[in-house]
Amino acid sequence: MTTVSRRWVLASDVQHIAPLVDEVVCLCQAAGFSSRQCRLNVPIAITEAVTNAMVRGNGGAHEKQVVVVVRVSMEQLVVEVVDEGSGFELDGVEQSPEDVDWLEREDGRGVFLMRQLMDRVENRCLDHAAGHLLRLILNKA
Repeated sequence: MTTVSRRWVLASDVQHIAPLVDEVVCLCQAAGFSSRQCRLNVPIAITEAVTNAMVRGNGGAHEKQVVVVVRVSMEQLVVEVVDEGSGFELDGVEQSPEDVDWLEREDGRGVFLMRQLMDRVENRCLDHAAGHLLRLILNKA
C-alpha cells in the first residue's frame, strides 16, 4: 500500500463529522493500524479536532468551511484540519484532569485528548489568508 490521501471540504455543521471519521477509520484499518487505534485514538482525536474547528474556529457559522486532508501510509496517519478562524497558541493550552472543575466542565478537554491519543499535535496560523491549521500525527502501533 502506498500513501492514500483524501480531502474533504465541510460546512461547519457537526453532522458531517461522523461520516468523515468512519472513512478515516476504514483507511487506517486497511493500512493495518491496531484495533485500539482504530476504535479509540483515531475517532476521538479527529472528532475533537474537527468539532473544535467548526465550533470554535469558525464560530459555528454554517457558511464557513473546514478543510480536512488525510494521508494514511503503512507507517503513519497525518490529519490536517483547517478552519477560517484566527487560531490559538497550542502551547498556551494547559488542560489537566487535575483541574478543580475537570469533571463539571461541559467542554475544554479536546486538546488534552488529542495530545493523549496522537503521537504529535501541531498547529499554525496560515500566512496567506485568515485561517488556522491543526495537524494530528499518529504512528502505527
